[in-house]
Amino acid sequence: MTTSLPTAEQLGALQRAVNLAEIEALGRARLDQNALDYYASGANDGHTLRANREDFSRLQLRPRMLVDVSGVDTRTSVLGLPLDFPVGIAPSAFHGLAHPDAELATARAAAGMGSVMTLSTFSNTPIDGVGQAAAGRLWFQLYLLADRELSREIIAQAEACGARALVFTVDAPYLGRRETNERRRFALPPHLSAPNVASRETLAGVETDTGSQLTNYFQNLVDKTFTWDDLGWLRAQTHLPIVLKGILTAEDAELAVQHGCHVWVSNHGGRQLDTAISSIAALPEIADAVAGRVELYLDGGVTRGTDVLKALALGARAVFLGRPALWGLAAGGEAGVRRVLELLRDEVRLALALSGRQNLAGVGRDLLRR
Repeated sequence: MTTSLPTAEQLGALQRAVNLAEIEALGRARLDQNALDYYASGANDGHTLRANREDFSRLQLRPRMLVDVSGVDTRTSVLGLPLDFPVGIAPSAFHGLAHPDAELATARAAAGMGSVMTLSTFSNTPIDGVGQAAAGRLWFQLYLLADRELSREIIAQAEACGARALVFTVDAPYLGRRETNERRRFALPPHLSAPNVASRETLAGVETDTGSQLTNYFQNLVDKTFTWDDLGWLRAQTHLPIVLKGILTAEDAELAVQHGCHVWVSNHGGRQLDTAISSIAALPEIADAVAGRVELYLDGGVTRGTDVLKALALGARAVFLGRPALWGLAAGGEAGVRRVLELLRDEVRLALALSGRQNLAGVGRDLLRR
């Protein structure tokens, strides 16, 4: 298992960082333009990308006073897996653009912090290596491929490598138009591949004269015919819990429950349908529809411990980080991702205490101004 250790300068900068915005600045500074464009881009004009953050700031907390908060407890669980605090790593493609250790570093950091990593179908690292690094704290994200047999093989491999849940991304039959990637012809550098779905040779053969390499490859890869009626096929391929990632309406949340699936509220980091509702704005109606029958998660715009509390107050069991983990990875590999998680864990604990809540069970809608 390879490890590229951060320099003393990188470690010092990470330790001096006091919030996720400062980690983001460190990470951005270490990325080349190709990688930065890919990680930072949103769809079209970026309205949904911005709303994911801005809508958190519009929610106001109602703290209670004179509560014994000498022993605040941030622990929870997701699908039976204990977490030290209610934050996991969302699936993001191509961690190798940020750091040579790629998904291995992210998995080690998540495991070491008592969190959980969701590995993308479009990882730069094979599933088996990440499974070892994750030490039992691994979920696997699936794009349902037009080649059902290949999908079946990927699912079986994820199970064999220790994945504890199958996260099926439902909001990407096509990739949203990320104009920066199209304009600058995003492509993976020659030393990277997507071993779950494409070799270096395959990707090298994808043309970029008309835009993003990923978009051009993706358009013929994913099954665009898959509907709710096909979820029975997916269920037959795995014994793992299935989580549907990309749900934004009460109607689809109800269908997910009817099909025995857990629900992940997400708009793909603002990278799919621009002007779609933000994740946190969509959460209340979805929580009402789910009504506790399945577990409910959220990603999109989480950068503060108070954001975590707001999501939990509106019904999420845990939140997941996309870009913040990538900024940490770029800033210092495993140590950078770990620092992101440490900062957020400490902010969650402090926000709980200052809200007058002793544990996560005390976080409900009464915490928020109506």
